[in-house]
Amino acid sequence: MKKAGAQNEIVIYRAKDGRPELEVSIRGETLWLSLLQMADLFDRDKSVVSRHIRNIYATGELVPESTVAKNATVQKEGGRQVEREIEYYSLDMILSVGYRVNSKRGTQFRIWATQVLKDHLLRGYTVNEKRLLAQNNRLQELQKTVELMGRLIEGRELQRDQAA
Repeated sequence: MKKAGAQNEIVIYRAKDGRPELEVSIRGETLWLSLLQMADLFDRDKSVVSRHIRNIYATGELVPESTVAKNATVQKEGGRQVEREIEYYSLDMILSVGYRVNSKRGTQFRIWATQVLKDHLLRGYTVNEKRLLAQNNRLQELQKTVELMGRLIEGRELQRDQAA
């Protein structure tokens, strides 16, 4: 399920095991997850994910300037609204953590990510089958429009030939 916005898009993910939904924020050419969302995704405690993030930064594998963004969120606490800044991590960080975390969900993630990378390298591109299926109705409409335009153009050509 997707919610489209002017500048960003939110994709809602539900795992095959029926785990709770995960809202993924897509902004600028990447997607972003909070620490809590990554912990849910990989079925690990926040402290484990946080330790992996610290180690990734410590080794210089990634740098905070390009992989972390702070977003203000408003939430109700005890009947009052409190504004908090939450750190969100880019796809680069999500992938790096996914290849480090040791859990069943982490293993499933690595299998999926490796297969996508392998498909991309072998074919030279990656196909998003779900997106293509969702777009199928639009593609069929476009194809019908092109066919209709072709018939109209042919009809005009026939009329010109008959007039000559």
